[in-house]
Amino acid sequence: MERKKLKDLKNKSFDSIQKMFDRAFKRVNTFVDFKTDLVEGSSKRAGEELEQERLKKQKVDDDKETTKLQSLMEVISDEEEVAIDAIPLATKPPTIVDWKIHKEGKNSYFQIIRADGSSKMYRIFSQMLKSFDRQDLEDLYKLVKARYRSTRPVEDLDFLLWNDLKTMFDPHVEDEVWKRQQGYKVLEWKLYDSCGVHFLRMQSMQIYMLVEKKYPLTPPTITDMLNKKLQVDYLNEMAYQLLKLLTK
Repeated sequence: MERKKLKDLKNKSFDSIQKMFDRAFKRVNTFVDFKTDLVEGSSKRAGEELEQERLKKQKVDDDKETTKLQSLMEVISDEEEVAIDAIPLATKPPTIVDWKIHKEGKNSYFQIIRADGSSKMYRIFSQMLKSFDRQDLEDLYKLVKARYRSTRPVEDLDFLLWNDLKTMFDPHVEDEVWKRQQGYKVLEWKLYDSCGVHFLRMQSMQIYMLVEKKYPLTPPTITDMLNKKLQVDYLNEMAYQLLKLLTK
C-alpha cells in the first residue's frame, strides 16, 4: 500500500489502514495496460477509416445515380410558368368552391370559381396545373365527385375533367385508358411540380398522374417514357423521386 513497510503501520489505527488499503485496491482494479489502450485506439481508427470509405463509396454511387436520372430529364423553360412560380405564397388565391363551362362562340372554357368570388378561365386541363397546387387539385376533385356521384357528365369538357381527375385520383386496372396504352407511342411526358402531377400524352389519348402514386403502366410504356425524357422547368427533387419510382 503506497510502498508502506510493516513498521510504518504499527502506530496507525485500523480505520487509517483500511482507507489506505481501499485506495490501493481501487487503483489496482482501475488499472489499464497501455497495450490495451493501443489496441482499442487502433480498432477505433480502423473503424473510422472503414466508415469514411463507406461514405465515399456511397457518395460515388449517389453521384452516379443523380447523373443517370438527370440524363432522363429535359429542362424546358416556360416564361409563363416561371412567372407563376415567382408569385409569393402569401398571394395564393382562396379555396376553389365551384366550376362552370363558359362558352364564347365556338370556344368552351373551364371557369374556376374561388371563395372570394374571383374566377379564371382555362382552355384545357393542363393549363390549370400550371397555377394549381395540390390542395386546389384535391378541392376540385371533391367538387366533381360530389356533382357526379351517381351520374356521368354530359358536357364534353365536364366529361374530360371528370375522367382526367378520376384516372388521376382513383385509377383502376380495368379502366379503358390503361387498356388502350398498348401499341401507342409516347409523344410528350411533362412534370407540373406545383401540384405534383405528371402528364403523359400518347397517340389519341392523354393521362394525368400523381407523382407519388403507382399506376398500371406497362413496361413498354415506361420504357418509352424514359426514352422520351421527362420535361421539367428546372431540376428538382420531385422529378428525381418520380424517376426513381419508375426505374425501380
